[in-house]
Amino acid sequence: MNQQTFDTIVKKLIKVESTTGDYHIRNKKSGAYGRYQIMPKTARAYAKKLNIPYREWKQPRNQDRIFKAILKDNVRALKRNGIKISAFTIYGAHQQGAGGFNAIMKNKKLTKKLERNLRYNLPKKLRKTHRSRLVMVWKAYWQEKLA
Repeated sequence: MNQQTFDTIVKKLIKVESTTGDYHIRNKKSGAYGRYQIMPKTARAYAKKLNIPYREWKQPRNQDRIFKAILKDNVRALKRNGIKISAFTIYGAHQQGAGGFNAIMKNKKLTKKLERNLRYNLPKKLRKTHRSRLVMVWKAYWQEKLA
């Protein structure tokens, strides 16, 4: 993937995650924070991995570093699992976790947690989708949104 394609994908992800690109936005429901809506638990793990003091992870430059490391790990996991790299697949791995997204793409049985995550990641009008159609609806919605 060339840099221009990668940059386009990142811009799409930012638009979905924080809409404004604001480094200081917080999701009151999930606790996700910043431009990339990184969960505090994920931030803690990546701050440690990147030798960033945890209390400094919310600084814009550190959010950028953490997000790039998350993306790199997600792209590696997608490739390892034979999943084509696109805005949709990178977003899916970011939002559902690489393991969860792999389960979705391989049509494995949904855990309760993964089902809850999929529903939460859909607009309200689609959240009541029957479990048997949930993965299909989630994929279609996000593939179209990130096309």
